[in-house]
Amino acid sequence: MRVELNKISKRFDQTQALDNVSLSFGGHKIYGLLGNNGAGKSTLLNIITGRYLADSGELTLNDEQLVDNDKALGQIYLLSEKNYYPESMKVKEAFKWASYFYPNFDMKLANELSERFELPQKKKIENLSTGYGSIFKIVMAFSSGAEILLLDEPVLGLDALHRDMFYKLLLEHYSNNPCTIVISTHLISEVANLVEHCFIIKKGKLIKDAPCEELLNAGYTVSGGSSLVDEYLHGKTVLSVNTLGGLKTAFLSGEMPTQSQLPQGLELGKANLQEYFIHLMGGEGHNE
Repeated sequence: MRVELNKISKRFDQTQALDNVSLSFGGHKIYGLLGNNGAGKSTLLNIITGRYLADSGELTLNDEQLVDNDKALGQIYLLSEKNYYPESMKVKEAFKWASYFYPNFDMKLANELSERFELPQKKKIENLSTGYGSIFKIVMAFSSGAEILLLDEPVLGLDALHRDMFYKLLLEHYSNNPCTIVISTHLISEVANLVEHCFIIKKGKLIKDAPCEELLNAGYTVSGGSSLVDEYLHGKTVLSVNTLGGLKTAFLSGEMPTQSQLPQGLELGKANLQEYFIHLMGGEGHNE
């Protein structure tokens, strides 16, 4: 299954939430949807699932229109910050209702995941803590049987233990039930080793759409004593610099050299996704 967005735009009053965005995803991959607060990530996911209507543009699933298409939308599940089930409904009742909307909903898996995460099914949704409210939505998403999972800030409110459990569950589910997953998150360092392809949105515009490896191969890091790093940076395109005490790490643009090509005392490293994202959000590089 493949979702195609063609020139999608959406405005809220004076805010242009999305501006002529075109992208596609599918093919059993894990995608990262990255951007600062207010960049348009949640708006994009809500448009894909029909919770918002785009002002203009076309949206299809396998060349079939998605708007007002319940059968097609039944193949896509959105985990979002907002809960769309009645707050007075018990967790087990929500599972039952979900099975009516998602024909492949796996009740056995929902029960197993509830036990694994210690989610109390007899509790009303309104009585769940913030963390267990997130766990409830996670269990719903992975039990939905949908071929496309859209996860908008899925670990919001989770402690470190439950975040680790979530990432293990994600990889387990992806391995056992090949599907397409899109993760929108601020915790870039936690998903960097999971996502294969990145969509990066800035102020409603799609500014990067490429495999993560391709993005990161465009730069590298050099670290060491501040004076040694400063000397090495002369004449090179520097994207960002971090200093801690007498040590400095610089993120540079260009082809990665070999360790033997660096002056003694400097360490070579591969750029990571978070460094790349911070640079991209902060503006262009500069010459030292």
